Amino acid sequence: MKRLSASRLGLPVRGVRGRRPPSQTTFAASRWGESTYAEAAWGRDRAGGVRWGWAGAISGALIAGVCFAPASWLADAVSAATQQRLMLVDARGSVWSGSAVLVLTGGPGSRDATALPGRLAWTARPRGLALEAVFSQACCLHGDVSLLWAPALGGYTVMLKPPGDWVGQWPAAWLAGLGTPWNTLRLGGSARLLSSGLAIESVQGRWRFAGGLAVELMHASSRLSTLDTLGSYRLSVQGEPLNAPRDAARGGAAAGTAQITLSTLEGALLLNGNGSWGLAGLRFEGEASAVDPDGAALGNLLNIIGRRDGARSVISIG
Repeated sequence: MKRLSASRLGLPVRGVRGRRPPSQTTFAASRWGESTYAEAAWGRDRAGGVRWGWAGAISGALIAGVCFAPASWLADAVSAATQQRLMLVDARGSVWSGSAVLVLTGGPGSRDATALPGRLAWTARPRGLALEAVFSQACCLHGDVSLLWAPALGGYTVMLKPPGDWVGQWPAAWLAGLGTPWNTLRLGGSARLLSSGLAIESVQGRWRFAGGLAVELMHASSRLSTLDTLGSYRLSVQGEPLNAPRDAARGGAAAGTAQITLSTLEGALLLNGNGSWGLAGLRFEGEASAVDPDGAALGNLLNIIGRRDGARSVISIG
């Protein structure tokens, strides 16, 4: 049977619905949206890359600054910490390996200054969380002397590790650079430092001393006396044993306090005294006198050393 079309049957012809092709406007809008999203994502990635780049540059600069910090930075730090009384002059090298000339001065504005012969050399390296510095100086230090600085909870610990009992020896005239009264005394002779080990710990303002040291002034002289030699003297600072338990060491009121003793080894000038150094600060009581009370050779010197009380001079600190 033949199928007849609607037009042949006389029926109205209706339009047939179908899909219309997408317009040019819709297609362009879609492409524009995709381009905008891609540009925004690229912008975010670029901003993130810039931030990471700056972070890397800053980190690299900090690492380079720490690793290659010049020795002059250390010299400035020492000068500021000591109020310009101990200075590292002509510092060379880096903070980690360098050398300088040690100079004592009377502080800001002082014209007094004395330098040690030769140069002090140092090397520093980390030891875990601690920092160890090793010093050497041909004129004065007996071998390599090590200082270890270690952080502690609420403070820090500094340990002296000498190669033996004898740490070093310095000319007493070096002290004249500190100004008054040393520039008036103008001491001669030599001062040597003895120690088998010392640890000083600071925790929340409390001090703990372990080990000990002694300073000996040998064959001392002064321009205030006509005597060729005043004598030889020993100042000792003795703390707790290095291996003392920490809790037990801090248990008492005098925990961590170092005992100070001044004694005369030999000579015409007699120096003696006792004191302590700890939480209450430095306290010392001593006296100076002459073997011959009627001798005028030590009169001026006794007037400067302390407060005159008859034939003796009283020394009081703290």
